[in-house]
Amino acid sequence: MNWYFTQNGGAQQGPVSQDELTAKLASGELRQNDLVWREGMAEWVAASSVPELRQAAGGSPMPQTPVFSNPYQTPQAAGGLTGEMVPNYLWQSIVVTLICCLPFGIPAIIYASKVDGLMARGDFAGAREASKSAKMWCWVSFGVFMALFGIYILMVILGVAAGLTSAAAEGGAGF
Repeated sequence: MNWYFTQNGGAQQGPVSQDELTAKLASGELRQNDLVWREGMAEWVAASSVPELRQAAGGSPMPQTPVFSNPYQTPQAAGGLTGEMVPNYLWQSIVVTLICCLPFGIPAIIYASKVDGLMARGDFAGAREASKSAKMWCWVSFGVFMALFGIYILMVILGVAAGLTSAAAEGGAGF
């Protein structure tokens, strides 16, 4: 189980294992009144008030009271509590807009730019939807480009073939 701690009201540290935290308490590196937190706890509390750490802290049992003037937030993974990372497809959107198809690349950029803001607000469902829309518009832009490129190549081939046919017809009749 991972623990986070703070010493003397300083910066949040961790994660560390319970054994590491117990060793810090036993050695005096971490004091009884330093704050600790692990997943499942509602608030940061003094180390001596946690039953699993009380013996290592050398403290007598104290009631587990939350620290109300807590300047620390619950630690979170980059993708929120779920640890989920939602791709924003921003660079792909920019590339397809510049190289492929401007009208369909712009919505891709708009949706891609929404993903990180939604993640920061904790709206993971909204971030996934914006990511899905950005990806779709990237593929639409790329698909339209490939279709137009295919039509262009087909027209070049037909033009060359028509030119060769007419040249062959003229060359055989008069020369």
